[in-house]
Amino acid sequence: MSKININDITDTFSQLGALLSQPDEQLNDLIESERHYNAWFTPESVRKAVTATGEMLNRADIEKWLSAYNIPVQQPKKVGLVLAGNIPMVGFHDALCVLVAGHHAVIKASSQDSRLIRYALDKLVEIAPAYSGRYTFVEKLEGFEAIIATGSNNTSRYFEYYFGKAPHIIRKNRNSIALLTGDESNEELTALGHDILNYFGLGCRNVSKLLVPEGYNFTQFFEAIEHLNEIIHHHKYNNNYDYNKSIYLVNRDQHLDNGFLMVKRDERLTSPLSVVFYDTYSSLSEAQEQLQSLTDQLQCIVTNAPVDVPNQVVGFGRSQHPNLWDYADGIDTMDFLSNL
Repeated sequence: MSKININDITDTFSQLGALLSQPDEQLNDLIESERHYNAWFTPESVRKAVTATGEMLNRADIEKWLSAYNIPVQQPKKVGLVLAGNIPMVGFHDALCVLVAGHHAVIKASSQDSRLIRYALDKLVEIAPAYSGRYTFVEKLEGFEAIIATGSNNTSRYFEYYFGKAPHIIRKNRNSIALLTGDESNEELTALGHDILNYFGLGCRNVSKLLVPEGYNFTQFFEAIEHLNEIIHHHKYNNNYDYNKSIYLVNRDQHLDNGFLMVKRDERLTSPLSVVFYDTYSSLSEAQEQLQSLTDQLQCIVTNAPVDVPNQVVGFGRSQHPNLWDYADGIDTMDFLSNL
C-alpha cells in the first residue's frame, strides 16, 4: 500500500503556517471582530492563538511530526469532530490531523469558535485545491465512521452513549500544573504568569495549580507577574475575580491576593478563574508522587525540575505553545486516524 506524500503535505501546511504567522488585512479584521461573538476572544488573545498555530506549522516540525508515522493512502473515512471553543483555534489540530491522514473532516464546531477554523481551512483550499470537499461544517453529526470529541466530564458521558460504538477518541476535563522548587528566576516566574493567565486561564493547558516547597514565599512570584495586571480590566475576568474574592472574604478562607490574581491552598486541581490553587511538598520525590497520582487529570506539567512522569513536561512560559506531536490527553490522534 502506498504512503502519503510527506513533501506535498509539508509544502502545503507550511504555507498555511506562514499566512497565519503574519496575518494579512483580512485575517486582522477577523481577529478584531471575534470579540463581538465571544467576549473572552479579545484581539490580543485571538492574535496570540492564530500566530501560535502558524508558528506550529513550520516546515521542520511538520517533517519531524510526520516522519514518525507510516500513513497509508486509504479510502477516506468520515471522521466526526466535536470541537471545544474555550480558547481560540483550540480545535484546529484535530481538523489538521484528519486532513493530513487523508480522511474527511465532518466538523461540529463550537458556536464560540467556528469562524477562525473555517477561515484557516478555506485558506488551505486556496493553497491546495485538492483539499476542497475534504471537510464539512455541520450542525448535527451523522453518517460518521469515527469520532473525535472534546468536552467536559459530563459531556463525555453523553459522547460515550451516542458515539461509543464507532472508533473514537473522547476527551474529558484536564488541567495543567506547575512544580516550583523555589529557585526559579524572575524571568521564569514571569513566564509562569503567562502559563496561568494567557487566554484568561480558560484552557486545559493553563496552569490551575502550583506545587511549591513547604514554607514557599509567594512575594517574588507576585512581583514577577505584576505587569500582567491589565487583565483585571476585562469585565468578565473582573466579575470572576470580584465574585471569588467576596466568597473567600465571607467564608474567611485564607488566600493571597495581588489585586488581579488570588492564590489559595486547596487540594483540588481545578481552580476558578482569577484563582490559582497551590499545595506543598517536603521533597521532590514526594512532589513526583503527587504528580503521578494526578496523571489522568493532567494535560501538561510546567517545571524545570527533573521529574519522571508520563505527562508532557514543558518549561516555564511554554504551556500554551504545544508542538504538533503534543497530543491532547496524551492520545496519539495520528496513530488513531492512520489505523481506521
